[in-house]
Amino acid sequence: MSAKELVAEYYESQAFRTAEGIGRYIHEEVVVQWHSSKGYLQLEKNDILTFAAELDKSYSAQRLFISHIISEGDAVTVRYTHYVNPFESPADEMILAHFVIIWEIKDKQLYKGYLMSQLG
Repeated sequence: MSAKELVAEYYESQAFRTAEGIGRYIHEEVVVQWHSSKGYLQLEKNDILTFAAELDKSYSAQRLFISHIISEGDAVTVRYTHYVNPFESPADEMILAHFVIIWEIKDKQLYKGYLMSQLG
């Protein structure tokens, strides 16, 4: 499987939503450097697991719309919009944020991420 196929599968399968899915795709030594509209964060694997669990508790549904996936060697860039449905109004879908991430792949897993986001 190519790096691009691996990253596409991670997002399209919604593996990013569960500890099991994250464990399958994310390298044990992962580091994500995240520049958001609220500041800078550096996330390691446990931080990513905690963040995914918090999102799952906060919204009744989630989905991504991926507009671009571009790869060069073991680096893959993904541009996507993250949509959520609040528990208070599950029929209402809203944009959580817009994201661009560059993933470096190591040992056929997502190893380093360089993420930028803007609230929707």
